[in-house]
Formats: sequence, C-alpha cells, structure tokens
Amino acid sequence: MFAIKPLSAIALTASLMLSGLATPTSAAEPAATSEQKPSIEFANEYFYNDAGEFQEEKAKDAIMALLKYHNYPIFDGIRERIFVMDYKAGRFAEVGLSGIMYANHQVNQYMLLDIFLLPNQMLAEHWHVDGEETPAKREGWLVRNGISYIAGIGEDNMADFPEVKIPQIHWDGKVSAKHIVKGEPGSFTDLAEILSRHWQMAGPEGAIITEVANYADGAAVRRSDPKMN
Repeated sequence: MFAIKPLSAIALTASLMLSGLATPTSAAEPAATSEQKPSIEFANEYFYNDAGEFQEEKAKDAIMALLKYHNYPIFDGIRERIFVMDYKAGRFAEVGLSGIMYANHQVNQYMLLDIFLLPNQMLAEHWHVDGEETPAKREGWLVRNGISYIAGIGEDNMADFPEVKIPQIHWDGKVSAKHIVKGEPGSFTDLAEILSRHWQMAGPEGAIITEVANYADGAAVRRSDPKMN
C-alpha cells in the first residue's frame, strides 16, 4: 500500500479552485461594513410644519445626523443641550445657527461654544456691541470638521470664492463683510476687529467649529438683516 500524503495548504487551495469549489478574493476589495455615514442633505420643507412653523426637533434630527457624519462625540444628554434657531426667517436649510454652549462665564470672562452648520448653511451676518456690564465680544474660531468660510471686514475677495452664495433670504442677498478666510480642519481665525461685522457659511459637508471668546451677551448682538433682530 502506498501512504497518502496530506496536501499542503497552497496545493489544497489550488486544487479547490481548479474544481470550482473555491473562488479567489481580491485584496483590493474593501470589507463590507454595516455602518454607513448618515445623510446630511435636508430640504428646507423638512424643518417646517404645514403652518410654516419651525420644528426644532426636526432641526435637532438634522444636527444629530451631522454630528454622527463627522464622528463628533455623542454623549448622554447631548440632544437636549443642542440649541437651534432659524432667525425667524423660515429658511433654516439656508440660514440658521445650531450649537452647544459648553461654558459662558460673565464673572471670569470666558466662553466655549461648538457651532454646527449644515451643508452650505449660513450663520447670519452680525456684530457685538458693549453690554451693560461686559465688553463687546472678542472671539475666534477653530474649524474641527468640514469647511467654514469665515467672513469679516477687510479687502473684498468674495470673487475668489464663487461657491459662496449669499441666500436671498439674508438681507436681500447682501452682506457688508466681504473678506473671506477659508477655514479648514485645524485652522484658527480671529475676529478681524472688535465691534466689526462677521458671518460664516459651511461647505458641502457642513462644518463643526469651536468658538472661544469672552462672555457672550445675547442682548449685545446686532444683525445686519433687520428682520433677523
């Protein structure tokens, strides 16, 4: 009798492939994953009921999707801490502001805010005046995720950014601050000058921005568009 020698792993694989029982796999093929990024595209109608009233919970749904899209830390109670506003303009998908105020101390004069902007959403042009008990806001912005076009006073370079289109709902399509800095992840931009007007607009994947400043007094905010005050 002849002893039957076991096939090596390579020989066994080749034998199975020749017999059609095994198929080769390509190392270039990515493994399938059950986790896909959520959609962050929302029509403006999604945020309003039939009476045209702003639906804050719908806006929070969109912001939560944005946070998950960018892998923002989702902690217990985060949804309840998110604020959303549409400036009473009725076009939240185009002009709005959302975020979490992590700290705002009047006595010690410091503030920490994370701003959340949906794709191509504009944070309305505004400026800060002195409050009754506190000085006008000094601030700067660190872009964490996405792109934010940060605009302030200075040389008009808006022609260099044709992708930035001011929504008609905002002051009839106008702004007064026309110097844009393209904020990308890791970039920090200061307010050009105290008391000066400024605004932002997110890129196609939205933006998450950390704002640092002295105390933020809501009563000391002025907006360029009168109907948004």
